[in-house]
Amino acid sequence: MTTALIFLPLAGALLVWLLPLPGRASGVLATLIALAEVALFAVAVGRFDFGESLQLVDRQSWFSDLGVSYHVGFFGFSLWLAGLTVVVCAAAIGYATWANRERARAYHGLLLFLTGSIVGVFAAQDLLVFYVFFEAMLIPLYVLIGVWGGERRAFATVKFVVYTMAGSLLMLASIIVFGLSQGTFDLVDSGVSSNDWVFLGFLAAFAVKAPLFPFHGWLVDAYRESPSEVAAILSGVVSKAAVYGLFRIAIAKFPEPVQDFQVPILVAATIGLVYGSLLAFRARDVRSVTAYSSMAQMGLIVMGLFSLNELGINGAILQSVAHGLVSASLFLLAGMLETRTGTSAFARLGGLARGRPDLATVLLVVGIIALAVPGSVSFAGEFLILAGIYAEGWGWAAIGAGAIVLAAMYMLRLISAVLHRSRGEAVRDEALDLRPAELAVVLPLLAALLFLSASPNSITERNFPIQRADVAEAAE
Repeated sequence: MTTALIFLPLAGALLVWLLPLPGRASGVLATLIALAEVALFAVAVGRFDFGESLQLVDRQSWFSDLGVSYHVGFFGFSLWLAGLTVVVCAAAIGYATWANRERARAYHGLLLFLTGSIVGVFAAQDLLVFYVFFEAMLIPLYVLIGVWGGERRAFATVKFVVYTMAGSLLMLASIIVFGLSQGTFDLVDSGVSSNDWVFLGFLAAFAVKAPLFPFHGWLVDAYRESPSEVAAILSGVVSKAAVYGLFRIAIAKFPEPVQDFQVPILVAATIGLVYGSLLAFRARDVRSVTAYSSMAQMGLIVMGLFSLNELGINGAILQSVAHGLVSASLFLLAGMLETRTGTSAFARLGGLARGRPDLATVLLVVGIIALAVPGSVSFAGEFLILAGIYAEGWGWAAIGAGAIVLAAMYMLRLISAVLHRSRGEAVRDEALDLRPAELAVVLPLLAALLFLSASPNSITERNFPIQRADVAEAAE
């Protein structure tokens, strides 16, 4: 089952590349494959026993002398991250089909390849398998940004490559040292390590991927210059590879270094939360607000992870899923705005609520969930994180709560700038409301957010048993 989830989109990418279909037809085929992946995930959830540990396991020896194997499977929390991936990627591929991107066969094949690679990251239970999928995930991103991006795509791609390659090389060195010292690269069979330098190598790679302050230099350019659906995947899903890596590798395998570096990591996460929120409040367009808010949210999520208690980690997992859905929705909506007006700059927008009830309703509901009103899934996630981090000191919780107030301010500013105020120069009377195809893309994401708002415990009560044991061990 797990192997099928990984390789269905990879095989689909090959099929899309090879079949000589015209542009939109290749997009339709890619969308059908993405929807089949969503259906396969639903089957996996139905077979998963959330009261047990690692499940849906596929394992085959790879390099037996080095203790390397193709070992994949899911814990409860990683299954939800994989589900986030397939849902967001299906929406992104559907939007790309509607937008009718140039060189569609190559474009949609890369999106499918990206989908399978990300699912592989969340399923990997061997460090070398993890590294293979982690690097495979980056290849289509380089191409998608560099070829189909905006005017400054070359600069954005170079920055993205430099940051991510530096982090990847540090992680590869840490994987080799850890695996050889343990006699196996398997995450289930290996023990724990007290090597600070190996831990820091992993930490740096995941800090770049999140990104965390001060490793965020690539973020804004990549998010601005990417096609909107690629930015949705990059912000909503790819950043969660850092969440999986930090929890499954850094916290679980390095209990002593985690204790030693807990305070510096919390300081960096807190700075990222506050700094990202301030930058989002001052940003002048929809994409920049969403980009900086993603940086802030990843800081909050890392605070939850490194609270090293059940409340904080439950909140971090829930907030990862919530933020993925919110961020993807906002980037897709930014693309829809740009299609109508040619811009997402606040100075040229305004008044779009008039005569466009569908656009106004969707943006307002997503924005309200993003600003974490009580009763929303974002509120539930943030509350759990603050409760968890309060156990480490009330100061962390106070700073986090203050930054969350800033989040409400920048989201209200975004909603007002787009929907209300006087009509901007880029808004024309002929600018249409959301079309049925666009609604078909964004409404499933909105429905998932509303469902989780009504039932956040569908995630928080389904963590895997080993998670609690690892956290308890790390906290001792």
